Amino acid sequence: MNRYLRLYLQFLKFSFSRSLEYRMDFWFRIVMDCMFYVVELIFFTILYQHTDMLGGWNYDQILIFVSGFLVIDAIHMTVFSNNMWWMPILVNKGDLDYYVVRPVSSLFFLSLRDFAANSFLNLLIASGILCWSILRYPGELETINLIWFLFLIINGAFLHYILQMFFQIPVFWTHTNRGLVTAFFSATKLMERPDMIYSIWTRRILMTVFPALLVIALPSRILFEGPDPLLISWVLGVTACSFLGMRAFWNLALRHYSSASS
Repeated sequence: MNRYLRLYLQFLKFSFSRSLEYRMDFWFRIVMDCMFYVVELIFFTILYQHTDMLGGWNYDQILIFVSGFLVIDAIHMTVFSNNMWWMPILVNKGDLDYYVVRPVSSLFFLSLRDFAANSFLNLLIASGILCWSILRYPGELETINLIWFLFLIINGAFLHYILQMFFQIPVFWTHTNRGLVTAFFSATKLMERPDMIYSIWTRRILMTVFPALLVIALPSRILFEGPDPLLISWVLGVTACSFLGMRAFWNLALRHYSSASS
C-alpha cells in the first residue's frame, strides 16, 4: 500500500510540473470546464422557471444535485480523463507494454498516471459551487446526511470511472473505441437527471445493468431523505461488483493484447 501511495505522489509531482509548462492549455481547459458548469446550472434554472418541482425535487434541491454532479465530473476530469484518452493509443501502438511490465498493477498505473492539474482548479471551483448550494438551502440538512452524501460523491466518481472503463476495454478487440466512448458520454446524460423522472423499469435498469442513478441521484436522495441502510448497501454493493467485473474484463483483455514484441 505504501508503495502505491509513494508512486501516486510521484505521479502528482510530475503532472503538476508538466502542466505548468503548457500554460495556454492550462487556462483553456479551466475556461472550457467553467463554461460547462454555467450551462448545466442555467439549464435547470430555465426549467424551474416553468415548474416548481422536477422528479419530486424543488429548485434548491436540484441545485445541490447538479452541483454534486459537477464535483463528480471534475474529479473524473482531474484524476481519470487524460488516462482514458490515452488508452486506445497505447493499445494500438503496442505502448501498453510499458505499463504491463511494471511491478505494480497495470490497471492502477494506466488509470492514475496522468493527474490533470489544470482540472484540479476546476475541482475546487465545482466544490465551491456545491458548498454554496448547500449553504443556501433553506431547509435543515442533518450532519450525518451530509457525511454520507460526500462519501457517496467520491463513490460516484469511482463508479463513473468504472462504467467508462467498460466502454474503453473493448478497444483491445475493436482497435477503435470512438463509437463506444461517444455512446458512453451520451449515456452519462442519464446521470444528470433526478431518478424519479424515469419509469419504474427504467429506474431498475439504471440501478443494475447500467447503474447511472447510483452516481449522484441516489446519494442526493440520501441527503434529502436521510441515510437508508438498504439503499446505501445497494449503492456500495453494486459499485464493488462493478469494479470486480471491470477488473476481470481488464485481465481478459490483457490476455488478448498483441504487444509490440509479439
